[in-house]
Amino acid sequence: MGKGDKKTKRGKIITGSYGTSRPGKRTEGRKASDTTSAKKVEA
Repeated sequence: MGKGDKKTKRGKIITGSYGTSRPGKRTEGRKASDTTSAKKVEA
């Protein structure tokens, strides 16, 4: 288990992928879209 293992955090950093052991960036735009869709339903 090390740099070549895709299931570990170190392996994901080396391969440049994301997953359970290495979460990607969370986008703030998702929260905004949820609030705008709720407003459309109320109007």
